[in-house]
Amino acid sequence: AVKRLMKEAAELKDPTDHYHAQPLEDNLFEWHFTVRGPPDSDFDGGIYHGRIVLPPEYPMKPPSIILLTANGRFEVGKKICLSISGHHPETWQPSWSIRTALLAIIGFMPTKGEGAIGSLDYTPEERRALAKKSQDFCCEMCGTSMKTALLPLTSGSGSSQADKEAKELARQISFKAEVNSSRKSDAEPSNSSGSNHSAALPEPQQDGAARAFQDPASAMSETQNSSAASSQERAPSVSTNTSLSPRQRRAQQQSQRRAPSSTDFNRVQQPRVNANHTGSTVLIVLLTFALAALIFRRICLANEYIFEL
Repeated sequence: AVKRLMKEAAELKDPTDHYHAQPLEDNLFEWHFTVRGPPDSDFDGGIYHGRIVLPPEYPMKPPSIILLTANGRFEVGKKICLSISGHHPETWQPSWSIRTALLAIIGFMPTKGEGAIGSLDYTPEERRALAKKSQDFCCEMCGTSMKTALLPLTSGSGSSQADKEAKELARQISFKAEVNSSRKSDAEPSNSSGSNHSAALPEPQQDGAARAFQDPASAMSETQNSSAASSQERAPSVSTNTSLSPRQRRAQQQSQRRAPSSTDFNRVQQPRVNANHTGSTVLIVLLTFALAALIFRRICLANEYIFEL
């Protein structure tokens, strides 16, 4: 980046009648530039000053452009949004240079702002008034005066060539920006259609589930058929197994094998209850007979004692 900037500084050392730019003495990555307003426009006669802040990755990444002179097209002190500025790194080309940025600024000034960042849409009268006022501007940072920043405007071939280059460059850059936006707009419907298609994939599964819940007659018939083969209590578990995953189905089968159903538990416990009932009855009968025998024996002994007396 340093080598590239040193080379460009040597190329732009001498001012022209349309543009001039040089880095600050203490910072090679910040340049101050001066451009003349394009002829046959609302900016005719204006001389505008600004800053160009370059990233350390220059020229792989675009610079940021900030205007310091009121002009009615770009906001003062704010990074403007152009195809060659840091707001659009996707359209920047490493082959472009600071001179390219200066010509692009001149070429973009007569265009419409269209709500871009740092853009203004002043009336032609206001822009002409600011163009006349810009000639008295003097930069406090670099000390450049607009009256002596550029060479006097002449009608030579160099001036006309610079105007043509600025217009052609602005047209090419704006055309590339339109191509990129059209590609994005073409890609967005395809992406949206793809998202709609992917979103539509789960619909058959949802319809199948809805049919299963919205058709109680078929569900009842399936339950009756399963109950004919097995008990009515096990039929719902079998029907619900179809909606379970294989792992859940195996876990449910194992739990059914380990824990018997309520009917099986009642069937197993029923003989035990009957046996306990019979045993208690027999025990009561035996105790009754034993008590009766003891009473009878006590009565007999009492009678014998009376007879002996």
